[in-house]
Amino acid sequence: MGDFNLALIIVAIVVCVIVFIFNVYLLVNYQHPDDKNQAYFPKFVVVLGLSVAVISILMLPADVANRQACRHAIYNGACNLTLPMKDLWIAVYIIDALLVFFIIPFAMFYYEGDQDKTVGKRIKSALMWVVTTAIVCALLLGILYGLVGKVDFTVRHLSSTTTNFPTSWSFSTSQPCIGNNARQCSAYLANAASEKTWTMQTTFPEYVVALATIAGSVLFSIFGGVGIACLPLGLIFSFIRRPKAVITRSQYIKEATELGKKARELKKAADSLHQEERGGAKGRKWRKNVKAVEKELHQLEEDVNLLEEMYPQGEKAETTWALTILGYLAKLVLGVLGVIQFCATAFGYYAQATAAQEIFGHTLQSLRGIKYLYKYNVFQIAFIVLAGLTFVYYTAFGWKRRKPSGRFQLSS
Repeated sequence: MGDFNLALIIVAIVVCVIVFIFNVYLLVNYQHPDDKNQAYFPKFVVVLGLSVAVISILMLPADVANRQACRHAIYNGACNLTLPMKDLWIAVYIIDALLVFFIIPFAMFYYEGDQDKTVGKRIKSALMWVVTTAIVCALLLGILYGLVGKVDFTVRHLSSTTTNFPTSWSFSTSQPCIGNNARQCSAYLANAASEKTWTMQTTFPEYVVALATIAGSVLFSIFGGVGIACLPLGLIFSFIRRPKAVITRSQYIKEATELGKKARELKKAADSLHQEERGGAKGRKWRKNVKAVEKELHQLEEDVNLLEEMYPQGEKAETTWALTILGYLAKLVLGVLGVIQFCATAFGYYAQATAAQEIFGHTLQSLRGIKYLYKYNVFQIAFIVLAGLTFVYYTAFGWKRRKPSGRFQLSS
């Protein structure tokens, strides 16, 4: 068993290093050209978030491998496990929660703040938002933990008398216990009155894991259910709607010129909205105009992609860099928590006798207030329902190409 422990520890360390190096490569290779050699903190957050997300997924097979250290033991507590998986699970989930609710929002508020402000003012502004979020989360967690942070285990009280050690045992279906007419020692034959509810206070870290799992399961049910239907259909419809012919260079230049004019109009409108924001004029009309700019920008990107498909020799247009990657990263890290719970439940035989099954099975299904969500597989059912509805909707309407919008105009 000693060789097995050493090998598992080495594999775990090597895999973590490989995951980190691979995510650094992804960032360096796919970052925007205008963002090189700057914005190091958001880049570090992106690499850290991606690494934690991947490692969180790989924790389940590591937990299963860790269980093999005790495969010859009568019970798991009879030997020393290689890794303290339950503590590692809780640590990974707390890191995920810190990333989603504090570190990533801080990076977003700091990086997307007013570039004309000093570094100190941008840090102060970002910290104000993050501290406010921390206070709200702490109050919410404290109240919920104090009121319903308990687990209710259903147990059976079984009893039996004692007797001298006989030379032979005479147990039968009608006499399963020691002593005359004693039948409550059999869990199968015990009456309903033998069932008791054993209530105990769960630990605070486990309660944080439970709430984070709920948030992740909601995202996984929505994005996973919709995405598992949209991805194959989107690829099929993209192939069906592919350009059947290409345009000439003169046509490409003409269309690219028109798109360039539209891009300059959008930039002028965005600069105007930025000036209004700095002036404090962020009313209903300003928000309406911001949504209009975002809509037209999305349409412009689609038009550029279509033009590149029609004229493959054209040069790639520069994309407007925005730190939306951090928003996607937060959804990814939080959604991974739901994926882990889904896998631990769906592949129960594979995950049996692991720390993951203890946390995501017994604890979550007994936690007061939320146990019914997991006892009756609410998130798994929502996943299937959303996948079915998305398939029907996308099949009926997804093949239609949206018509190009008219020229951009700000509302007056």
